[in-house]
Amino acid sequence: MTRVSGDPFFADHTQAVCALLTEAGYRALFVGGCVRNALLGVAVSDIDIATDARPGKVMELAQAAGLKAVPTGFDHGTVTVVAAHVPHEVTTFRRDVETFGRRAVVAFADSPEEDARRRDFTMNALYATPAGEVLDPLGGMPDLRARRLRFIEDADARIREDYLRILRFFRFHAWYGDPSNGLDPEGLAACAANSAGIETLSRERIGAELRKLLAAADPGPSIAAMAATGVLARTLPGADPRVLPVMIHLEAALALAPDPIRRLAALGGEDVAGRLRLSKAEARRLGRLVEGAAAGEGPAVLAYRAGPEAARDAVLLRAASLGADLPEGFGAEIARGAQARFPVAAADLMPRFSGPALGQMLKRLEADWIASDFRLDRAALIALAGRGD
Repeated sequence: MTRVSGDPFFADHTQAVCALLTEAGYRALFVGGCVRNALLGVAVSDIDIATDARPGKVMELAQAAGLKAVPTGFDHGTVTVVAAHVPHEVTTFRRDVETFGRRAVVAFADSPEEDARRRDFTMNALYATPAGEVLDPLGGMPDLRARRLRFIEDADARIREDYLRILRFFRFHAWYGDPSNGLDPEGLAACAANSAGIETLSRERIGAELRKLLAAADPGPSIAAMAATGVLARTLPGADPRVLPVMIHLEAALALAPDPIRRLAALGGEDVAGRLRLSKAEARRLGRLVEGAAAGEGPAVLAYRAGPEAARDAVLLRAASLGADLPEGFGAEIARGAQARFPVAAADLMPRFSGPALGQMLKRLEADWIASDFRLDRAALIALAGRGD
């Protein structure tokens, strides 16, 4: 018998949420990502519970137990039960009656077998009892053990129910698939055949999914498969997957954690910030990174202008784009530039200069100082200002 074990499944507050259902005669089953991750030995973040209790009954039972119940997706069967300040999404077993891309008409069901058939991938259709016993209504365990990502039953039908599943297919493979086995051929063919459906998705959803994919340890094979099937061109026109593997290699050489924005810069594409609905901060960082890599400035100057992390990322992007090794000693150069301080202040040039002329002279002296590799000192710069009066 396969079992899940340990926290967070057996935390008192989680068991209390299960108990309020089971003691009333209903089923309570952990489901989806929490079961999958636990079986793979991956950290579990969110707890999802499936039940045959209807959402109104879940609300009633939670409130009777003194727990906060929030109808977060009441019409679709989801109630968030908060125990010990921890949210637990409790969702009634469901089956699809009719689907419309991202929207579906659902009916409540009474068994995990019915509920499992409306899910996306076999490894996500696993359940576990409050005691940890795993239930596998659709035979997903062999796929999970082999780290093989497969759509449930007919891949084409699953995708047409929800076109976001195309992007989820590549993202889940990057996170949980075995890269040595490649991607499931049937799933790839279905993604290619239905790729036009991506254009019906909101940019926010596309952006969120692509950022999650790029946060995987090595999304390179998934991105390459997206390009081969035409999905990447639909998702991010103009993106080129060839630079990304080099970037991932350079990141590994520096033991850097995955960074979706740095990797987006490596992918490139048309209007990346707009198409993926990046936040203003993300868009600024992406723009500065691309500009820094394209500039002819060395690591020290990049660090002086933008800080050590931005300089490091610009150096990585430049090297990856050129297919080159990282420049020797660039870390020391970045540290030197980050520590450099322009030695002239406005007060040093007053009252000889004031107003716009003062700003212009400071900018000119700073440029001269940078061009000297930060070697000109305060006296030399002030002397230069005197000659430029």
